[in-house]
Amino acid sequence: MRNKTTQNKASSKSGDGFIRVISGQFRGRKLPVKNVEGLRPTTDRIKETVFNWLMQDTRDAHVLDCFAGSGGLGFEALSRFAKSTTFIELDKFAAKQLEQNISTLKLKNAQVKHTNSLSYLEQKNKSEAFNLVFVDPPFRKDLAQTTCDLLEKNQWLSSEALIYMEVEAELSTFQQPNNWLLIKEKKAGQVFCRLYQRQSN
Repeated sequence: MRNKTTQNKASSKSGDGFIRVISGQFRGRKLPVKNVEGLRPTTDRIKETVFNWLMQDTRDAHVLDCFAGSGGLGFEALSRFAKSTTFIELDKFAAKQLEQNISTLKLKNAQVKHTNSLSYLEQKNKSEAFNLVFVDPPFRKDLAQTTCDLLEKNQWLSSEALIYMEVEAELSTFQQPNNWLLIKEKKAGQVFCRLYQRQSN
């Protein structure tokens, strides 16, 4: 996730910081985050809102964390007993840190795809569909629309999947797929948080 916030950053000479797991089996754990250009870990305040929305839907979910960055949302889901999480991250340093954090937490149900999220989603999904997806692309790069269109087109979503999207507040052109219902929405500073549910055909 990629905001300019410094709320979750520890001061260090390298500029590296950390994210904090706010609830679940890893509550209070701090996980290192590389200081990568554009990386903006979701704040604790927003995470608390999102996972209040998802309180009944995280346990046993198959999670896809697109544009994972720090992995803050994916690790939070794992802490709350998601069945599995797949992190997609293009930056090699951020991807390596995700792998190290998975190892630190001794997780056997998490994997990192070090690749471009759009390239990954352009493939037809040939395995189990995801029922919880996080879409938090770098701001002002027009990635949210294409990401959501590919998720729907290429069968990445289960019949009633939940999709959480975090975009810049000024984004006005986004059109969700016709079968996505907006069920929650909140503006937090310069960020719009939205939760959609896919409607089965």
